[in-house]
This record gives sequence, C-alpha cells and structure tokens, in this order.
Amino acid sequence: MPGFEGIDSVIRGMMRLMLDAPLNRCWWPSNDLAIAYHDQEWGVPIFDDNLLFEMLTLEGAQAGLSWDTVLKKREGYREAFGGFDPQIVADFGSDDVDRLLQNAGIIRHRGKIASTINNAAKVLEIQSKQGSFSNYIWAFVDGKPIQNEWVGSGQIPSYTPLSTLISKDLLKQGFRFVGPTTVYAFMQAAGLVNDHTTDCFRWMELR
Repeated sequence: MPGFEGIDSVIRGMMRLMLDAPLNRCWWPSNDLAIAYHDQEWGVPIFDDNLLFEMLTLEGAQAGLSWDTVLKKREGYREAFGGFDPQIVADFGSDDVDRLLQNAGIIRHRGKIASTINNAAKVLEIQSKQGSFSNYIWAFVDGKPIQNEWVGSGQIPSYTPLSTLISKDLLKQGFRFVGPTTVYAFMQAAGLVNDHTTDCFRWMELR
C-alpha cells in the first residue's frame, strides 16, 4: 500500500491525465471559432438586452446559411449595428440600409438588414412596456433555463411548441425573421434551454 507521498503522486498523475484528456463536446463545433463559442457562450443564460438583441439578430441572419458563416461575421455585425444597441439601430433609415448592403463584413441581405432595424424598434417598445426585453423573453420559461437531457444530436428538435408560441408572440409584437426554428436556435444560444448533449462537458456545467 503506497504511503502518503505515493498517494499524492498518484492523485497528481490522475489530475494531469484528466487535464490532458480531450474534452467531450457536442457534435457541431468544427473549428477554433465555433469551439470557443460552444465552450464559452452557447447555452449560457443571457439577461442583457443588447446581447439578447444581438443573438436574435444573428440567428435570424443565419437563415439559409451555416452558423460558421455568421460567427465569422459577428464582429462585422457589431461594428455595423452600433454594438447592437437598439437605441442606435432603431434610428437607422433607408440610406443606412443601402450603406449596409455594401458592407462585406455582414450578410448583405436587404430583408435581414431591414428586419434588424425593425426589430430594434420593437425591442424598445417592449422595454417601455415591460422594463426590459429580458423580462419579456425570460417570462416564457418562468425565469430559469429548461434543462434537457439529450443523449445524441438526433434527439434535439429544430423547433418546439414553446418556440412556436414565442415566435407567434414576437410576430404579433411586429418582429421579423423570427420563425419557430430561428426562435429555438435563439433559445439555445441565449440559454433559455440547455441543449448540450449529456456527454458534453458543458451540459453538467450549465445545469
């Protein structure tokens, strides 16, 4: 039986092995940018209105494209849309739309650009009624994330009855590019739902 020094050495060795072992992640991050986003942001609850507006915008911009494409242009979006301050973006006009259509740092889609400006104004309206956009969004999940227990990617839905409900309410409020699939991706990104698979190291961390 090893003495205290031997036991200490064994523990240190096991810790080194654990630190050196590759982390189990969800299936989808395939490059450094996506891995960093997955490990640090995806599924972390967001309560800041500007950041919620950012994620809603980016998920809407993803429609028909890959998330990797959107991530690569994220900084360009932040520069183009005033750090996603809805007060700034809501003041954009038709000249700004034409200007942004020439900006290679974002996805140059007139409808998506116009919807971002429209949605900024709708965020302000909700803030004036409910105190914050965060209050409005998080009320749909009673203020705390839904904890799922998916064992594989095939179990994760692209939309749910709740995302459909939120989508309908957002559309009723006047938002655009907020279909049920976009809203569910937003819920995942903003941490309203923990959709890391159970074998991913982040699943337990976010529970």
